[in-house]
Amino acid sequence: MMDRRRFLGAGAGLTAGLAGLGSGAARADAPRVRRYVTLGNTGLRVSDISFGSSRSADPELVRHAVARGVTYFDTAESYRAGRAEEAIGEALEGERHRYVIASKHKTWSSESRRQMMSALEGSLRRLRTDYVDIYFNHAVNDVRRLKNPEWAEFTDRAIRDGKIRFRGMSGHGGALVECLDHAVDHDLADVVLVAWNFAQDPSFYEKLRAQLHFVALQPELGRAVERASAKGVGVVAMKVLMGARINDMRPWETGGATFAQAAFRWALSSPHVDGLVISMTSAAGIDEYVAASGSGPVGAADMHLLARYAMLQDARYCRHGCNVCEASCPAGVAIPEVLRTRMYDVDYGDPRLARADYAALGAGAGACLGCDGTPCLGACPHGIPIPAFTRDAATRLG
Repeated sequence: MMDRRRFLGAGAGLTAGLAGLGSGAARADAPRVRRYVTLGNTGLRVSDISFGSSRSADPELVRHAVARGVTYFDTAESYRAGRAEEAIGEALEGERHRYVIASKHKTWSSESRRQMMSALEGSLRRLRTDYVDIYFNHAVNDVRRLKNPEWAEFTDRAIRDGKIRFRGMSGHGGALVECLDHAVDHDLADVVLVAWNFAQDPSFYEKLRAQLHFVALQPELGRAVERASAKGVGVVAMKVLMGARINDMRPWETGGATFAQAAFRWALSSPHVDGLVISMTSAAGIDEYVAASGSGPVGAADMHLLARYAMLQDARYCRHGCNVCEASCPAGVAIPEVLRTRMYDVDYGDPRLARADYAALGAGAGACLGCDGTPCLGACPHGIPIPAFTRDAATRLG
């Protein structure tokens, strides 16, 4: 596998000088990407802050990102019911070779390689290309999906056929650490896309322990990320904004520095994280985000903003991969997954994504509507009011 990576990666470099091509030339004073990174041993060279398309299907936004130096575009067949892929395909057509495109398919433990290939070919049509640089097994939260031998055989065949260059795994659920370890142990991912933000890093709370009563229960996630990086697996962070309630922070942002930029610096300061993807939904947002590219270590002003955000959101944000609460429900409600879908609606303002992911849970939180909440009350070490949130999810999404 390592020989294949070196071989395919040899011609994969993307230079910053090409990044500004496309419609909409940037103003001389416009913010733009200033740092490009290599994803593990793949040789793929990408912008450190890159375009996530889960909440957008606008080719003009893709072109705006290109004009700001973004070279990596992350999408999936399920984003905007395929329209996100179509927007990227339209915007990058004719210049596709200058950019890195990643797409995703949620494979199941019983799925055949023929079904996987059909999904890939659908993505290629929508993207107007004959290959994707990275193809992720999407939102993996059950190790049985990785143990399906069809995934390895399908990706091996797709690589031989030139339809994908590298395979990956994305995840942000309660079983994230277990799935990461399995993917790394069995060489099933050249790149991983993982939920990683300051709220999931114990060292962040160590710095605040003297003044705030926070508890960090994510020690294994950091270890899994470090282990993947040490093996040469590219690591891309997502969910970097801890729920992305950016407007809550505007009153405390001064001197042009923003909470989002501080959160990006935190994620990118890790030696085990290559880059990050963030949902880009407006031209102004893209400009704010790329201004943090290559901006150096976390400073005192950044820590002030991150601490303020943590104080505001600590008791409402479910840590991906914590999973402490899961065993508290006698009805077997997947509490972390239910809270994640609620976050998409309440915090992200994306009810379509929230309802789709909630429906995929099956029974969801239906049992919570007839429960007094006693079993899970107090089960979250961060103080999240689990019964109120799961009932709310069942009501708004069920």
